[in-house]
Amino acid sequence: MKKGLKIAIGADHAGFDYKQAILGMFDGYITFHDFGTYSTESADYPDFAHPVALAVENGDVDFGILLCGSANGVAMTANKHQNIRAAICWKQELAIPARTHNNANVLCLPARHMSIEEAKKTIETFLSEEFEGGRHERRVDKISC
Repeated sequence: MKKGLKIAIGADHAGFDYKQAILGMFDGYITFHDFGTYSTESADYPDFAHPVALAVENGDVDFGILLCGSANGVAMTANKHQNIRAAICWKQELAIPARTHNNANVLCLPARHMSIEEAKKTIETFLSEEFEGGRHERRVDKISC
């Protein structure tokens, strides 16, 4: 994983505890821009997914990380943005093709369906892999409307 990455991160109430743990896991390697939520009180995932997606879309950060219970809501929301390729990954092995084949730029983690240890490994893998381009680039170029 490259040192000095800038990551936008956001979560709803279901992902709050994981987000807080993740913020402390990569000290010195990653600068996080935390878009909330800031408690376990019920919150609406689009309120956090949109700002994270915008930060990635605008080039303010290198990647985004979103968390909610299943990761479906945050992924659906983030993928409404042009040039966002949000991938749901609940284990490390899924992060590899998300980056190498799909050039995903937002990682969506289902906090209710993975351990915090698996979340950390998945993040490390996602941030370490590079897009392969080639035949995959043709496909990725067809994603945006």
